[in-house]
Amino acid sequence: MPDETRNMQQTGNTEADLLNRHCYCITLDQDALDSNLRDQFSGAGVGFPATSIPELKHFFSNTAVFVPQADVLTMERVVQALRAASTLPPYLTRVLSWAPDIAQFDPGPVGALMGYDFHLGAEGPQLIEINTNAGGAFLNAVLARAQSRCCQPPQHPSSIHPALDGFDDAVFDMFKHEWQRQRTEPLPQRLAIVDDAPKRQFLFPEFQLAQQLLSARGIETLILDPAELEYANGKLAANGQPIDMVYNRLVDFALDAPHHSALRHAYLDGAVVVTPNPRTHAVLADKRNLTLLSDSQTLREWGLDVRNADLLEKAVPKTRLVARDDATELWRDRRGLFFKPVAGHGSKGVYRGDKLTRRVFESILAGDYIAQDLVPPGERGLKIDGAVTTAKVDIRLYTYEGNTLLTAARIYQGQTTNFRTPGGGFAPIFQV
Repeated sequence: MPDETRNMQQTGNTEADLLNRHCYCITLDQDALDSNLRDQFSGAGVGFPATSIPELKHFFSNTAVFVPQADVLTMERVVQALRAASTLPPYLTRVLSWAPDIAQFDPGPVGALMGYDFHLGAEGPQLIEINTNAGGAFLNAVLARAQSRCCQPPQHPSSIHPALDGFDDAVFDMFKHEWQRQRTEPLPQRLAIVDDAPKRQFLFPEFQLAQQLLSARGIETLILDPAELEYANGKLAANGQPIDMVYNRLVDFALDAPHHSALRHAYLDGAVVVTPNPRTHAVLADKRNLTLLSDSQTLREWGLDVRNADLLEKAVPKTRLVARDDATELWRDRRGLFFKPVAGHGSKGVYRGDKLTRRVFESILAGDYIAQDLVPPGERGLKIDGAVTTAKVDIRLYTYEGNTLLTAARIYQGQTTNFRTPGGGFAPIFQV
């Protein structure tokens, strides 16, 4: 059996660390990126003229992030351990006890494009968050295909995750498998990518990329606002067209909003296949679940095997629910904590403890928050207009059924991930 502890300690890999600090190469091949986009939007025969190809440069960093292969393997094992923990009957009982009622319904699908976010440091990969509607996979696939190697001799080349070459087929198979978990027909005829006001969403170009990929493989794919959906006589439809399947990008994880009622009712009636769905979010991505996933002793008592429990003990920062009764202790320890709203998303409402004011702390106590042990992000050196600066790095694994479809990084400055940092944005991972 591989030595997990030894692997987790290899984040200090001198080569990767030195490359991240001192390699300022521009690895993005802009011509290759432009060509890839033309292929995606107009080469699939789905009616996208070149003039309609969106501008995507603001999403992408010009450089890559170097990560030891041992760390990538460890993150993949952590994902598998998390999935093993999430199937334990006592775990399911506990997480469903605080989940919305809609999560009690389990139609079968397990969640398309799950995202697992990590920070890398001296203690090895540390899980920061689990996401059911993890954005960026389709954009990162385009970006990763437009990279050139740098800073390494030919006898020891860096590599992007080998799954990249099969990414498109794997994504199509993922949606097919999600469909077949609930239906007997081979494929849906019509799929809708659903989000509120999708054309105004920052990641709308990604919806278009997903639309092209699925349409080119024979699934008619629409991009819709949930308000366009109607549910009557056991059928979900939009503008008179039946909708068989929904790729759900909403952040209303319980489908509670009034304008989501058609989708909610169709989902609960089993009239449409929805992925990811409220059950998946409740079981894996509700932030309160981290209080259990970081409690290795309880996981062992619930039946998790020693190997996976030991791995999660090292990889999941200690997390607790914020309670007013613990206010004195939380304020005392705040500099080592990161506070996140239970129902938050997209880094909204999150606070580093060392940045807290008493007023903000009081609002945290009054709300539903978790407090997670602070794990600093990794770092990446950048050269912007001739000046060298240091940015932060998060690592994301995009997965299906625990298997990695793509690895990617986000380079940023500030308290949380964002796309405002010069030279920052999505970045490919070079394994070394």
